[in-house]
Amino acid sequence: MYVPEHFRAPDPGAIEALITTHPLATLVTHDEGGGLVANHVPMLFDRSRGPHGTLVGHVAKANPVWRVAGPALAVFTGPDAYISPSWYPSKAEHGKVVPTWNYAAVHAHGSLRVTTDPGILLGIVSALTRRHESGRTEPWSVEDAPADYIASMLRAIVGIELEIERVEAKFKLSQNRPDADRRGVWAGLSGEGSAAAALHTAR
Repeated sequence: MYVPEHFRAPDPGAIEALITTHPLATLVTHDEGGGLVANHVPMLFDRSRGPHGTLVGHVAKANPVWRVAGPALAVFTGPDAYISPSWYPSKAEHGKVVPTWNYAAVHAHGSLRVTTDPGILLGIVSALTRRHESGRTEPWSVEDAPADYIASMLRAIVGIELEIERVEAKFKLSQNRPDADRRGVWAGLSGEGSAAAALHTAR
Protein backbone atom coordinates (compact mmCIF):
# COMPACT_ATOMS: atom_id res chain seq x y z
CA MET A 1 0.00 0.00 0.00
CA TYR A 2 1.30 3.45 -0.89
CA VAL A 3 1.59 5.41 2.37
CA PRO A 4 3.05 8.94 2.24
CA GLU A 5 4.67 9.88 5.54
CA HIS A 6 1.99 12.45 6.43
CA PHE A 7 -0.74 9.79 6.09
CA ARG A 8 0.86 7.18 8.35
CA ALA A 9 -1.29 5.99 11.26
CA PRO A 10 -0.66 8.10 14.36
CA ASP A 11 0.12 5.24 16.78
CA PRO A 12 -0.40 1.50 17.42
CA GLY A 13 -3.48 2.30 19.50
CA ALA A 14 -5.18 3.87 16.49
CA ILE A 15 -4.41 0.76 14.43
CA GLU A 16 -5.84 -1.58 17.06
CA ALA A 17 -8.91 0.64 17.46
CA LEU A 18 -9.64 0.46 13.74
CA ILE A 19 -9.27 -3.34 13.63
CA THR A 20 -11.47 -3.88 16.68
CA THR A 21 -14.11 -1.35 15.59
CA HIS A 22 -14.21 -2.62 11.99
CA PRO A 23 -13.36 -6.33 12.37
CA LEU A 24 -14.54 -7.61 8.99
CA ALA A 25 -11.27 -8.37 7.19
CA THR A 26 -10.78 -8.81 3.48
CA LEU A 27 -8.46 -11.80 3.65
CA VAL A 28 -6.29 -12.08 0.55
CA THR A 29 -4.52 -15.40 -0.14
CA HIS A 30 -3.39 -17.55 -3.07
CA ASP A 31 -5.32 -20.48 -4.52
CA GLU A 32 -3.71 -23.74 -5.60
CA GLY A 33 -2.95 -22.25 -9.01
CA GLY A 34 -1.22 -19.20 -7.55
CA GLY A 35 -4.09 -16.82 -8.26
CA LEU A 36 -5.30 -14.27 -5.75
CA VAL A 37 -8.39 -15.03 -3.69
CA ALA A 38 -10.25 -12.64 -1.37
CA ASN A 39 -12.60 -13.72 1.41
CA HIS A 40 -14.45 -11.57 3.94
CA VAL A 41 -13.89 -12.86 7.47
CA PRO A 42 -14.64 -11.31 10.89
CA MET A 43 -11.42 -11.54 12.89
CA LEU A 44 -10.44 -10.90 16.49
CA PHE A 45 -7.21 -9.12 17.34
CA ASP A 46 -5.18 -10.79 20.10
CA ARG A 47 -2.45 -8.31 21.09
CA SER A 48 -0.82 -10.81 23.48
CA ARG A 49 0.36 -13.18 20.76
CA GLY A 50 3.31 -12.19 18.60
CA PRO A 51 5.21 -8.90 18.33
CA HIS A 52 2.40 -7.27 16.34
CA GLY A 53 -0.50 -9.37 17.61
CA THR A 54 -2.45 -12.22 15.99
CA LEU A 55 -5.72 -12.23 14.07
CA VAL A 56 -8.12 -15.11 14.76
CA GLY A 57 -11.27 -16.25 12.99
CA HIS A 58 -12.91 -19.15 11.18
CA VAL A 59 -14.23 -20.11 7.76
CA ALA A 60 -16.54 -22.79 6.43
CA LYS A 61 -14.76 -26.10 5.87
CA ALA A 62 -16.22 -26.03 2.35
CA ASN A 63 -14.25 -22.84 1.66
CA PRO A 64 -10.94 -23.89 0.04
CA VAL A 65 -9.08 -20.87 1.44
CA TRP A 66 -7.73 -22.88 4.37
CA ARG A 67 -6.26 -25.63 2.16
CA VAL A 68 -3.42 -23.47 0.82
CA ALA A 69 -0.97 -22.38 3.50
CA GLY A 70 1.34 -19.45 2.92
CA PRO A 71 1.49 -15.67 2.87
CA ALA A 72 -1.75 -13.81 3.55
CA LEU A 73 -2.93 -10.24 3.84
CA ALA A 74 -5.83 -9.07 6.02
CA VAL A 75 -7.23 -5.67 5.01
CA PHE A 76 -9.36 -3.65 7.44
CA THR A 77 -11.09 -0.44 6.38
CA GLY A 78 -12.60 2.22 8.58
CA PRO A 79 -14.96 5.08 7.70
CA ASP A 80 -14.38 6.77 4.35
CA ALA A 81 -15.85 9.79 2.59
CA TYR A 82 -15.74 11.91 -0.52
CA ILE A 83 -14.15 15.29 0.23
CA SER A 84 -15.63 18.24 -1.63
CA PRO A 85 -13.34 21.14 -2.57
CA SER A 86 -16.20 23.45 -1.61
CA TRP A 87 -15.38 22.73 2.05
CA TYR A 88 -11.93 24.33 1.74
CA PRO A 89 -11.66 28.04 2.62
CA SER A 90 -8.72 28.09 0.21
CA LYS A 91 -11.18 27.56 -2.65
CA ALA A 92 -12.34 31.16 -2.21
CA GLU A 93 -8.74 32.39 -1.97
CA HIS A 94 -7.21 30.88 -5.09
CA GLY A 95 -9.50 28.16 -6.48
CA LYS A 96 -6.61 25.68 -6.81
CA VAL A 97 -8.41 22.76 -5.17
CA VAL A 98 -9.76 19.41 -6.36
CA PRO A 99 -11.88 16.64 -4.82
CA THR A 100 -10.32 13.71 -2.98
CA TRP A 101 -11.34 10.72 -0.91
CA ASN A 102 -10.41 10.31 2.75
CA TYR A 103 -10.20 6.92 4.46
CA ALA A 104 -8.44 4.82 7.05
CA ALA A 105 -7.08 1.36 6.29
CA VAL A 106 -4.84 -1.24 7.92
CA HIS A 107 -2.99 -3.99 6.03
CA ALA A 108 -1.80 -6.87 8.22
CA HIS A 109 0.68 -9.27 6.60
CA GLY A 110 1.55 -12.75 7.83
CA SER A 111 1.23 -16.47 7.15
CA LEU A 112 -2.07 -18.29 7.52
CA ARG A 113 -2.33 -21.17 9.97
CA VAL A 114 -5.36 -23.44 10.40
CA THR A 115 -6.84 -25.73 13.04
CA THR A 116 -9.69 -28.23 13.25
CA ASP A 117 -9.26 -28.93 16.97
CA PRO A 118 -12.79 -28.83 18.45
CA GLY A 119 -11.64 -27.22 21.70
CA ILE A 120 -9.77 -24.43 19.91
CA LEU A 121 -12.68 -23.91 17.51
CA LEU A 122 -15.10 -23.60 20.42
CA GLY A 123 -12.80 -21.00 21.96
CA ILE A 124 -12.69 -19.00 18.72
CA VAL A 125 -16.45 -19.10 18.22
CA SER A 126 -17.09 -18.24 21.88
CA ALA A 127 -14.65 -15.31 21.81
CA LEU A 128 -16.16 -13.89 18.61
CA THR A 129 -19.64 -14.24 20.07
CA ARG A 130 -18.75 -12.52 23.34
CA ARG A 131 -17.09 -9.68 21.44
CA HIS A 132 -20.03 -8.96 19.17
CA GLU A 133 -22.84 -9.71 21.63
CA SER A 134 -21.34 -7.48 24.33
CA GLY A 135 -23.41 -4.39 24.91
CA ARG A 136 -26.68 -6.07 23.94
CA THR A 137 -29.48 -6.09 26.48
CA GLU A 138 -29.88 -9.86 26.18
CA PRO A 139 -26.63 -11.17 24.67
CA TRP A 140 -26.70 -14.55 22.97
CA SER A 141 -24.18 -17.11 24.20
CA VAL A 142 -22.86 -20.27 22.57
CA GLU A 143 -24.18 -22.12 25.63
CA ASP A 144 -27.71 -21.03 24.66
CA ALA A 145 -27.70 -23.60 21.82
CA PRO A 146 -27.86 -27.39 22.36
CA ALA A 147 -24.39 -28.89 22.83
CA ASP A 148 -24.86 -31.49 20.07
CA TYR A 149 -25.90 -28.75 17.63
CA ILE A 150 -22.81 -26.66 18.45
CA ALA A 151 -20.65 -29.76 18.03
CA SER A 152 -22.08 -30.33 14.55
CA MET A 153 -21.50 -26.67 13.64
CA LEU A 154 -17.87 -26.89 14.79
CA ARG A 155 -17.32 -29.87 12.49
CA ALA A 156 -18.33 -27.66 9.57
CA ILE A 157 -15.73 -24.92 10.15
CA VAL A 158 -11.96 -24.47 10.23
CA GLY A 159 -10.14 -22.07 12.53
CA ILE A 160 -7.67 -19.66 11.00
CA GLU A 161 -5.08 -17.38 12.51
CA LEU A 162 -2.67 -14.87 11.12
CA GLU A 163 0.29 -13.89 13.30
CA ILE A 164 1.01 -10.39 12.08
CA GLU A 165 4.55 -10.03 10.76
CA ARG A 166 4.20 -6.58 9.23
CA VAL A 167 1.61 -3.80 9.45
CA GLU A 168 0.89 -0.98 7.02
CA ALA A 169 -1.61 1.64 8.14
CA LYS A 170 -2.86 4.66 6.25
CA PHE A 171 -5.08 7.34 7.78
CA LYS A 172 -5.72 9.79 4.93
CA LEU A 173 -7.44 12.61 6.81
CA SER A 174 -6.44 15.80 4.98
CA GLN A 175 -3.18 16.09 6.94
CA ASN A 176 -1.62 17.61 3.80
CA ARG A 177 -4.06 20.55 3.85
CA PRO A 178 -3.77 23.83 5.79
CA ASP A 179 -5.47 23.90 9.19
CA ALA A 180 -8.31 26.04 7.87
CA ASP A 181 -9.07 23.51 5.14
CA ARG A 182 -8.95 20.67 7.66
CA ARG A 183 -11.47 22.50 9.84
CA GLY A 184 -13.61 22.91 6.72
CA VAL A 185 -13.45 19.17 6.01
CA TRP A 186 -14.44 18.34 9.58
CA ALA A 187 -17.35 20.80 9.42
CA GLY A 188 -18.48 19.44 6.05
CA LEU A 189 -18.39 15.82 7.16
CA SER A 190 -20.09 16.66 10.46
CA GLY A 191 -22.82 18.54 8.62
CA GLU A 192 -23.51 15.51 6.46
CA GLY A 193 -23.54 13.20 9.47
CA SER A 194 -20.65 11.17 8.07
CA ALA A 195 -19.02 8.60 10.34
CA ALA A 196 -15.70 9.72 8.88
CA ALA A 197 -16.01 13.03 10.79
CA ALA A 198 -14.97 11.21 13.98
CA LEU A 199 -11.56 10.45 12.48
CA HIS A 200 -10.88 14.07 11.56
CA THR A 201 -9.86 16.95 13.76
CA ALA A 202 -11.41 20.36 14.11
CA ARG A 203 -8.13 22.03 15.11
